[in-house]
Amino acid sequence: MNKIKLSEVETVLKAIILKNQSSDLLSSNLINALKIEHDVVHFSLELLPDQLKDSKEIKQFVEDKLFTINWVKEVKIILTAHNTKKNNENIKQNNTLLKPAKHIIAIASGKGGVGKSTTAINLALALLKSKQKVGILDADIYGPSLPKLTGISNKPKSSGNKIIPHNAFGLQAMSIGYLVPEDAATIWRGPMVMSAIEQLLRDVDWQELDILIIDMPPGTGDAQLTLSQRVQLAGAIIVSTPQDLSLIDARKGLNMFKKVNVPILGIIENMSYFLCTECKTKHPIFGHGGAKLEAGKLGVPFLGEIPLDMKLRSTSDEGTPILVSAPKHPISKIYFQIADEITKSITKQLKPAPVIIQ
Repeated sequence: MNKIKLSEVETVLKAIILKNQSSDLLSSNLINALKIEHDVVHFSLELLPDQLKDSKEIKQFVEDKLFTINWVKEVKIILTAHNTKKNNENIKQNNTLLKPAKHIIAIASGKGGVGKSTTAINLALALLKSKQKVGILDADIYGPSLPKLTGISNKPKSSGNKIIPHNAFGLQAMSIGYLVPEDAATIWRGPMVMSAIEQLLRDVDWQELDILIIDMPPGTGDAQLTLSQRVQLAGAIIVSTPQDLSLIDARKGLNMFKKVNVPILGIIENMSYFLCTECKTKHPIFGHGGAKLEAGKLGVPFLGEIPLDMKLRSTSDEGTPILVSAPKHPISKIYFQIADEITKSITKQLKPAPVIIQ
């Protein structure tokens, strides 16, 4: 069987998520005996009980998707629905929350360009210093930053069906950027993005993580909803710059997490000010204090201010984050302080409510 053609077919199947299912067709174990012969795609598709009434429409939909591959001449699908036990197992599997770590924290922003990825990796490194096992997942499928921030560009190894995450300064690190060429455009629709994120959570060999930091893509789309449905988030941290335009989008991101019952661990004001090395004066280039004010209005913690700084920028570009290259730098100390607040917040979640005896 042509491996390239098989990979193309699997990519299409991974992009299909049927109604009332959270996993794509390929991951849901409902497809069996997949093969390609003379440009004809053959497989059996096992439908769940509640899908039987729409079997013709489902079959036609899947066929139409596969016919978007230019070399496919014919699609032969055999529909089955006889294995009730297996169907129940698949439903149970699809509804089971993924748990790659004890605590999973989303680092999010309403818009791009606010320094979210730099914040994510430095917070992960700060948490690592507290003797916890920490991982970082770059969930920005369209614009992954982790390869640049870690200085790692080679593909990760695999063990069986699991991908082994890279070791980045002691962090377990994974990104779609490790799996595709740096200059390759990722032109995927929503279902493919959702499937890719789920696979990075499920099919990576995360090793007994205490904390997994997820560097989210900007906005409030499919990726955020997938994560809120498929994992139990310990909380979300919103990164914003001080100006009103950024705060409007940050507010949208924060409200989205609230709607899906994800705790808000706090807001960070990035690029808060520029400290001139000559005159030692703080210059509020993008304004100052907006995020702190917004946190007060929304009743969520304000975690701190990260200034604009040449050292922070250069170390990120060089693939040696400031927590690694300059752990005693004043900005590193701010990250350590924020990490301490995060640790306190997630520790509180584990404490049982007090019992009142009357």
